[in-house]
Amino acid sequence: MAEVKKENWFSRTWGKVCKYFRELRSELKKVVWPTPQQVLKNTLIVVACVLVVGVFIWLFDFVAQFGITALINLFK
Repeated sequence: MAEVKKENWFSRTWGKVCKYFRELRSELKKVVWPTPQQVLKNTLIVVACVLVVGVFIWLFDFVAQFGITALINLFK
């Protein structure tokens, strides 16, 4: 029987790294990138949502603080 010689670790690893980047480049060519107008629109939507959620959290905190203060004063 003939012995099958394995490649050394560096050669195997380097081959896998090269294959990864080739496949990465191939996949990135398939991506449909958004237009600057779409990016701006999506950014504004995210900022608006963050502001709305922030206001709701602030209101909840204010009401909770008022309720806790009322309870503390009630049982003093």
